[in-house]
Amino acid sequence: MDIPGSKSHTNRALICAALGDGRSQLGRVLFADDTEAMLGALGALGVQLSIDTERATVSVNGGLNPVGDRPIEVDARQSGTTSRFLLPLLAATPGRFVLDGHPQMRARPFGPQLDALRSLGATIDGDRLPMHITGAELRGGTVSVPSSMSSQFLSGLLLGAPCHRSTTTFQVDRTLVSRPYIDLTVTTMATFGVDVAVEEHPAADGESDPPGLRLTVAPGRYRAADLQLEPDASAASYFFAAAAITGGRVRVDGLGRDTVQGDLGFVDLLARMGADVTVGADYTEVRGSGTLTGITADMADVSDTAQTLAVVAAFADSPTEITGIGFIRHKETDRIAAVVTEMNRLGIDASATGDGWVIRPGTPVPAIVDTYDDHRMAMSFALFGLRHPGIEIDNPGCVSKTFPHFFDVLDRLR
Repeated sequence: MDIPGSKSHTNRALICAALGDGRSQLGRVLFADDTEAMLGALGALGVQLSIDTERATVSVNGGLNPVGDRPIEVDARQSGTTSRFLLPLLAATPGRFVLDGHPQMRARPFGPQLDALRSLGATIDGDRLPMHITGAELRGGTVSVPSSMSSQFLSGLLLGAPCHRSTTTFQVDRTLVSRPYIDLTVTTMATFGVDVAVEEHPAADGESDPPGLRLTVAPGRYRAADLQLEPDASAASYFFAAAAITGGRVRVDGLGRDTVQGDLGFVDLLARMGADVTVGADYTEVRGSGTLTGITADMADVSDTAQTLAVVAAFADSPTEITGIGFIRHKETDRIAAVVTEMNRLGIDASATGDGWVIRPGTPVPAIVDTYDDHRMAMSFALFGLRHPGIEIDNPGCVSKTFPHFFDVLDRLR
């Protein structure tokens, strides 16, 4: 299958390339609302971009050039990665900026990231979008980071850290949620010539607690790089799930055991449920076995695929409990409440827990699924329609956030 490029990889690479010395060439770039928000924001900051949507390439001539007598307005639209990656960058760039976004983004908190930036000397007016920023070189130093901090917040801090006056160390108290996204950030930075020293260390509260993490970034410059981005593992999850629930076969090339994306771990859960999974050096294939069994799984590290697994769980022969994802209540919507509500609307017995949900298998009834303007709700719940008639998706256009042609690809799969 031809899966578009990774949103997470694309937006990280665009930041690094924009800060790099020279011209970078990026291939298999995702063109969707989230990445177009990043491209628009970088353009507003004076970055020279050459965009070819047909070939899915972007050429980036590195260097911010914010000019003008008035504050530069930067619109993150509905993109969490754009707003959270750009805020540390704007705070460390001389100039005046206004960072804003869609009303949905204005409702989302920035507290832990703001605390970290202000401790480094940032001048930021406001606690939510729109925020007024007076950028200047930040001093660096050691910053304590709660393990509950969103990986997008910490990734943004890491991406901006080479711009600081002195070495910056982020000290995390315990095991991070969504650690693979931090690994993706570190790997992408290394591709563009900036190394992050990563050290495990005992948690502050004692040796018996889970280990913490220390991430250190020295001042420096990114260098230009040519990079072919990977297919999006989160987007691929819908098609891997389709194979599992229909007894079909799906193979995605370019996404294998050497992937930089943690969300490929989703197929390990499908294997535990009974699907046949093969992960090669540069491909992954899932075959439905005809039987699925419920599991209990902590999905903290693959939370963007949790809604997909919830749908797969409805076709199993026993209940499935997902844990470790309490933080997804603060995504595009309260994803825990949304999944439980829409499962019940379809006649599937589902209930929320403190940090996840329990799905009990059943036969869905015809209904219109509310997507809550959340692309992952639309794409995951559309899979019910592969097995049962009468499933309708309200506001299907919300998939344009990360996968504009999702329904065309799903139709070709049928």
